[in-house]
Amino acid sequence: MPQIVIDARKASIGPGMSVNRILPFRERRMVGPFIFMDHAGPVKLHGNAHHEMDVLPHPHIGLSTVSYLFNGEVTHRDSLGVEQVIKPGEVNWMTAGKGIAHSERFENPAVLAGGQLEMLQTWVALPEKDEESDPDFKNYSKEQLPVVTDTGVWMRFIAGEAFGVKSATHTHSPLFYIHAVMQAFSKISLPANYSERAIYIVSGSVDVDNKVYHATQMVVFAKAENPLIIAREETVLMMLGGEPLGERFIWWNFVSSRKDRIEQAKSDWKEGRINLPPLDDKEYIPLPEEKTGRPPEALS
Repeated sequence: MPQIVIDARKASIGPGMSVNRILPFRERRMVGPFIFMDHAGPVKLHGNAHHEMDVLPHPHIGLSTVSYLFNGEVTHRDSLGVEQVIKPGEVNWMTAGKGIAHSERFENPAVLAGGQLEMLQTWVALPEKDEESDPDFKNYSKEQLPVVTDTGVWMRFIAGEAFGVKSATHTHSPLFYIHAVMQAFSKISLPANYSERAIYIVSGSVDVDNKVYHATQMVVFAKAENPLIIAREETVLMMLGGEPLGERFIWWNFVSSRKDRIEQAKSDWKEGRINLPPLDDKEYIPLPEEKTGRPPEALS
């Protein structure tokens, strides 16, 4: 049986943008190094609605953001001077390290004219030795990401290594992250050589040990389990996991193994010591006010 089943919760990351939030969860903060997961969409954009959905420049430390699109386009700009349009099937891997700021804007007219937008963003915590590394950004095209097919199953290897296949994406710790499309009644297993593993069902439904799980649920499995996942219908799911890194603290968009480092990051953003993207520096999201004991909603 699974260790835990997580039902996505609605979270607002801006006036026009609501997402399904999966991680962190109060009873399960991380799966391997994955400390955050948002599923946005499918969303139709009409007229000038994209302005409300734009995520203005905001900071990160101590993590890598991993953006993956099913549909639509997003323009990324960061304080390294990078401007990158990410398209479906590609990966934007931004390592914040000691500090970076970035924005995500919806600017393609074809997308704005009623097209579909659907994307996932995860955060991967960094090992302690890499938490203060220099920031970095890489875009990986579809052609760089291995694709494997089996009977009724298609898989794109977004990051890490599994089933003897290694993605081109550079990672800082052992992990796997796979986009799988399953035809009805097809079967799939999880990589057995990782301590922590999970699936997130994007659409459709699956059967595991005669129990059915549905879209927007994450199912987390113990290391000793060898689950057989059977699609009840055409299903899209993400497989993810890896080796745990130890305790991590998270506040807004900051992740660290040290509480005092998060306090420093708050001060750095408030005092302007984290640079804005030079190609998007006219506005930004200020540090949230701490009115309650709960951390503010994270941004992607």
